[in-house]
Amino acid sequence: MNIVIAGAGSVGTHLAKMLSRQEHNIMLIDTDEEKLAELESQLDILSTVASCTSIGALKDAEVDKCDLFIAVNPQEDQNINSAILAKKLGAKRTIARVNNSEYLETENAEYLRSIGIDSLIYPERLAAEEIVASLKLAGTRQMHNFSDGRLQLLGIKLWENAPILNHTLIKMAATYGADHFRIVAIKRHNQTIIPRGNDELKYGDLIFVVTRPDFIPKVFFLCGKEPYEIKNIVIVGASRIGVKTASLLEKNYNVKIIEKDREKCIQLTDKLKSTLIINGDGRDLDLLREEGIQNIDAFISVTGSSETNILSCLLAKKMGVKKSVAEVENIDYIDLAENIGIGSLINTKLIAASHIYRYTMKVDIKHLKFLTFSEAEVFELEARPGSKITRYPIKDIGFPRDATIGGIFRGNETIIATGDVQIQAGDNVVIFCLQNTVKRVVKYFQ
Repeated sequence: MNIVIAGAGSVGTHLAKMLSRQEHNIMLIDTDEEKLAELESQLDILSTVASCTSIGALKDAEVDKCDLFIAVNPQEDQNINSAILAKKLGAKRTIARVNNSEYLETENAEYLRSIGIDSLIYPERLAAEEIVASLKLAGTRQMHNFSDGRLQLLGIKLWENAPILNHTLIKMAATYGADHFRIVAIKRHNQTIIPRGNDELKYGDLIFVVTRPDFIPKVFFLCGKEPYEIKNIVIVGASRIGVKTASLLEKNYNVKIIEKDREKCIQLTDKLKSTLIINGDGRDLDLLREEGIQNIDAFISVTGSSETNILSCLLAKKMGVKKSVAEVENIDYIDLAENIGIGSLINTKLIAASHIYRYTMKVDIKHLKFLTFSEAEVFELEARPGSKITRYPIKDIGFPRDATIGGIFRGNETIIATGDVQIQAGDNVVIFCLQNTVKRVVKYFQ
């Protein structure tokens, strides 16, 4: 696929790295000559030093031949303008990053589609929604819904009190049944394992479980977790993510925002209705004690610094806060943050990549999510008539070793996948796999 990326910021650079490894032809447009030269030396991509809103530059980048044009500059006006121009010049599909929720309203999104923008992405809003979802199931490291919540993927850490500790998957299925939940992956130290029947669950494993909503309490019990209610929340950092998160939470929770910038604090008084705004440093122990950190149920740090967010959450954890959420944009820090016990992690580059990556696939993917804690992804796609996936029961189709099927939607029926189940044409199938296996998995559905 021919892909043009406008913007070599953090999101654009991550997309260029990821997509170039998938053997796509990548052209990167940016005004930073030094950065483009560095990326060209590291990656198998082409680049052009120019403004992405220049018609001449877009023609030089051959957008008329591109299958996908992705505009991910920090400035949304550049993204909107360049996507419109790219479409008029012949790009087959265009995606633009925006920083304003108004663009995502139905009537505005439809208007933008009519003038050439096929899809909009607002990573900060998606990050805020992900944070809110993680608070609804306190005790999980990560949570993702499929088919409006008919199935849920939960990432849960196993501690010493988990009843399933030291069980193989075969023993666990025999003891607790295999029709209600399925462990689709295990993150052990820095390795992601797609488990088979003889794999054993160990202390400290981060397991990913697919289950129905009504069986979630049982999954929590088996993992040694006790659900607890969240009422009082502290957010450190009045970033776009922080403000959007507060606006989504303040109706149902007691929310405080701690922000160092006094001017930002003043501006927030007009944006937020019931959130308490505090001018201060979220790493200040005395300030946290003064604000009653001992009574806080969830601590969210979303400043512009990954280091600050990790340290703030560690401090909150040391002071007794059960649930912590940190924005960690430096991907190299994710394993570190997970290993030292930070609860949930947010990374806007992975969120943006999850949204965009499905447009590069040769099948219709309904949902796709790159999992923050592992080098794996989970997605939902439809089995086509005559496709290989429909020919035999799951245990006999020779599915790739680094992939597994978690669940199946068949009309109004929700099925937890077991080896004896045979997928039918029209089924929507939830799959978990390592990133290097995606292409082989997709072939089963074509």
